[in-house]
Amino acid sequence: MYEFTKIERITPTLRPADERVGNFNEINEVYTTSETASQASRCVQCGNPYCSSVGCPLSNYIPQWLRFIAEKDLEQAFKISNESSPFPEILGRICPQDRLCEGACTLNDGNEEETIGAITIGSIEVAISEKGFKKGFKPEFADKMTGKTVAIVGSGPAGLSCATFLLRAGVKPVVFDKADKAGGLLTYGIPGFKLEKEAVERRVELLKEAGMELNLGVDIGHDITLDELRKNYDAVFLGVGAMAGRSLDDEVYNTDNIYMAVPFLTNIQKKIGDKQFDKKYDVEGKRIVVIGGGDTAMDCVRTSIREKAAKVTCFYRRDEENMPGSRKEVRAAKDEGVEFNFLKSPKSFVADDNGNVYGAKFVDMKLSEPDASGRQAVSEIAGSEAIVEADIFILALGFNNEKLKWITDAGVETDKWGAVKTDAKGMTSLENVYAGGDSVRGADLVVTAALDGREAAMSILESIFDEKPASV
Repeated sequence: MYEFTKIERITPTLRPADERVGNFNEINEVYTTSETASQASRCVQCGNPYCSSVGCPLSNYIPQWLRFIAEKDLEQAFKISNESSPFPEILGRICPQDRLCEGACTLNDGNEEETIGAITIGSIEVAISEKGFKKGFKPEFADKMTGKTVAIVGSGPAGLSCATFLLRAGVKPVVFDKADKAGGLLTYGIPGFKLEKEAVERRVELLKEAGMELNLGVDIGHDITLDELRKNYDAVFLGVGAMAGRSLDDEVYNTDNIYMAVPFLTNIQKKIGDKQFDKKYDVEGKRIVVIGGGDTAMDCVRTSIREKAAKVTCFYRRDEENMPGSRKEVRAAKDEGVEFNFLKSPKSFVADDNGNVYGAKFVDMKLSEPDASGRQAVSEIAGSEAIVEADIFILALGFNNEKLKWITDAGVETDKWGAVKTDAKGMTSLENVYAGGDSVRGADLVVTAALDGREAAMSILESIFDEKPASV
């Protein structure tokens, strides 16, 4: 360890941009065995590891598995990386490490481009997982089931996380999802160039092998009610997400060229997977404008490039420094040919006499001096409005909670935005009905959904066993 004085920070090799835009394969190569050990050996083994205690929502045992893989003990590194995380091979790929664990690393000098900087935690995490799976290692689950069962609604990150930690205690999770494949946004929301679908499918199969029952194509509220789930299972966990896209305004247009981000990404993923999809989401040869600055916006612009759009431009209302998404995603988008227009805020769409949208009106913005918290206010520049024409506009403005009638009809309390209310243990207003992830928080990170699923599982176990089983 402590090799940071001798070894430079080296990120995994990226496939050339002109090669990677031709397909949806992951753009990062996985570290070799020697690269993994070498990069992990840079860790200073802090007495108070901020990467874990401050940066990681799951408080993963990062220094521990870094030490084991630096010493080339792959089995122990694999085991410990799976201890606190439900799917390290997934989170290592999609977490915004620059804002989380790597951002909190003692060696982080605030400049990702410098050779001496934060430990490449996410890339090492992926390498440990992939090399471990190749060796035949598997995460550990209970040898015997207890006879207890928990219904989980939603097979996204929160639901799969909850299932993982229940299985470790010998409790059978019975998962219901209205989609045709498990994984939620991991499957249909996040493109393959960030997260190959084989990784999601492998993790789902491991859970099924450990005892998880998966029921797809089930519409809760129609095919089965929440009341029935409460009667038939020892507890219920709601991990339904928050996938209602925010619109630009309330006007209705006679047009098919305004897309919401999630339906666009979902239909392209279905197309790639040879499943039935809506052919209106065809961007080939068209001028695309994506409005938004987060990771979902980057998913949309990079997907459009791969779908052979003629031109792809991203508009964001603040500057590049204030973009909420991962810096590496923005860099990748630029490398792949996406154009950016910063400090431009959308006002409204512009339509012809038949209601067909052909443009959007944008206004220039300016940032104030930072306040005491460092936050900069943004305001419009008078008289700067201009129309931007495009063939298709994709809105990636964030997400709201869907107001699901079957939840409120059963007596689950929600706030005015439709988010489920829970107590400190993750329980809703109904006894033994728990919730977590975006359905509670509103749109947030996959890792926080994983945290909520884990913590809800612990609360469920305490409830149905009157105490937390020693095996967890």
